[in-house]
Amino acid sequence: MAIDDDQSKTCVVLGGRSFIGRCLVVRLLKLGNWIVRVADSAQSLQLDPSESKYDSPLNRAFSTGRASYAHVDLRHKSTIINAIEGSEVVFYMDDIDSCNHDFYFGYSIIVRGVKNVVNACRRCKVKRLIYNSTADVVFDNSHDIISGNETLLYSSKFKNLYCELKSQAEAHVLLANDIDGLLTCALRPSNVFGPGDKFLLPSLIEVAKSGWAKFIIGSDQTISDFTYVENVAHALVCAEVALASRMFIVSGKVFFITNFEPARSWQFALCMLEGLGYYRPIIKLPAVVVRLIVFLIKWMHSNMNFRDLKHVSVHNVIQLMSHTRTYNCSAAERHIEYSPIVSLDDGITLTVKSFTHLAKDLPSTRLGDLIEQSKMEELLGSGEVADILLWRDERRSFLCFLGVGFLYYWFCVCERRIISSTAYLLLLLMVVLSGYARLSPKVYGCSRMSPRVSVCSISRTIPCFEVSEMCMRSSVRTVANIWNAVGHVARSLAEGCSLNLSFQVAHRELLPHVTGIRVGVFVYFVLRL
Repeated sequence: MAIDDDQSKTCVVLGGRSFIGRCLVVRLLKLGNWIVRVADSAQSLQLDPSESKYDSPLNRAFSTGRASYAHVDLRHKSTIINAIEGSEVVFYMDDIDSCNHDFYFGYSIIVRGVKNVVNACRRCKVKRLIYNSTADVVFDNSHDIISGNETLLYSSKFKNLYCELKSQAEAHVLLANDIDGLLTCALRPSNVFGPGDKFLLPSLIEVAKSGWAKFIIGSDQTISDFTYVENVAHALVCAEVALASRMFIVSGKVFFITNFEPARSWQFALCMLEGLGYYRPIIKLPAVVVRLIVFLIKWMHSNMNFRDLKHVSVHNVIQLMSHTRTYNCSAAERHIEYSPIVSLDDGITLTVKSFTHLAKDLPSTRLGDLIEQSKMEELLGSGEVADILLWRDERRSFLCFLGVGFLYYWFCVCERRIISSTAYLLLLLMVVLSGYARLSPKVYGCSRMSPRVSVCSISRTIPCFEVSEMCMRSSVRTVANIWNAVGHVARSLAEGCSLNLSFQVAHRELLPHVTGIRVGVFVYFVLRL
């Protein structure tokens, strides 16, 4: 096939063998008006089995001369110049593997590499540079982002080293705009997934294979924006067209890129995991508890010089499921005329088909038929106790967990006697309530009585700790009866009574008062479990 140089433009895809780079190369070749130069760190091009087929776009392009390969080391500007010489456009993207949890190596590839790319583009008179960044450069791993736009500032606390280095590289690309005739812009896709993904779906699969497979980590109400990889490649092409025709609006700008379909994070994950044959988790586990467990595992592994990457996958899933992150893509839709070409559902289907080699072998029963209540849910039912034990109400469950932990520490770990422990606990409770009662008027803004403030308004604002005399007498009488009954049982045992008779006495003396305190529910669940 002959190439018409008058109609075709030459471009370079730096990082052309990365996750997004592969998809971009194929899309550029399908458009038919590009001569594509694939540049990557490998010494020679190694095609995958799917790319080696005769009818594949990449194989045909190499055989006809519409595509070529160049080795590039981003740490050396001379190799970059050799790769981009004579090109009109440079698409620059790096992979998360380039960071490799090593600051020096990541900095030399991502930050120093982008400086070398910018300098090489200016020297070779490249007209346009489009940088693929990430939406996580504005996420601080603490606060939710709801419909965020391009006015968001860079985060002051990044979720990992890769995002921190990407923010520096993106800022350098934008600062280089309109210098020596070079026009630049950057795209920020959110949670990119698709065939060839090495980060998002592999992390979910690793968690599904591990002991965390039965747990929903974090809240199932968080919402995130996801972007299919082909839509990212389409957005990069749209940015190049807009940068050439509307450079004053697009140059030096950043644009968020998503699928325009925010989805619940766990629902998105479960759709892909179920498609690969993994069971649907049922039990909810708060992210703060899992984060603490992962921290302890990492600490143990570091002290034992043992390397295990499972905790890394769990950490990635926690970060995805813990916070809401949605972005407003109206600027990209308006200025670079971007709109998704693959829907979210179709993207999930295509991704699942490409990862069939990681599917779990299951019986013929589909996972959709296995979504039923667990035995624990059937046993506990739907009452308040079940809500607490099954972490349906995370706040109440966490408070109860702290309360039980405090009581265990107070009565068991401190090695005090039961009477002294109870006395200390009551004394501490009295001090706290007394201090709260003294501070509450100041807290509620009523430290000084004003003649204009009515007694009724004060009674509505200041908390009241008054207990009726009848209720107090009843409570004291109940405690005294229980104390006397325990003493009676202990005396019977000391006098040599049989154990059976002592149980009968305990049942007759203690049971009415114990049920009055309502601990029968606790005994019932202990016996059932």
